[in-house]
Amino acid sequence: MPPPQGDHTSPDPHRLDGNALAGPLSELFAVDLTLATCRCAQCGAEGSVSTLHLYRRAPGLVARCPCCEGVVLRFVRTPDAAYLDLRGSVMLEVPLPGTG
Repeated sequence: MPPPQGDHTSPDPHRLDGNALAGPLSELFAVDLTLATCRCAQCGAEGSVSTLHLYRRAPGLVARCPCCEGVVLRFVRTPDAAYLDLRGSVMLEVPLPGTG
């Protein structure tokens, strides 16, 4: 993804990077999705899931595009189920182990 625009000199203390999604998403997928490439549905920026800005203050996890701050994915874990909303991502390209 291109470098973020605007004033990012004082980052939000509640924001993490997308690498923090590795644990929660490992409950659903056998591969590390932080290595996957996604495309933002709002601005079209492309980059790895690990570059997303992650916020934990909501009932779940909210990952935003580092370029436009559009919501790319949401992840909510309840005692009975996990919910993954990818409507803010146009594409998710997952590298498969042993194919490189």
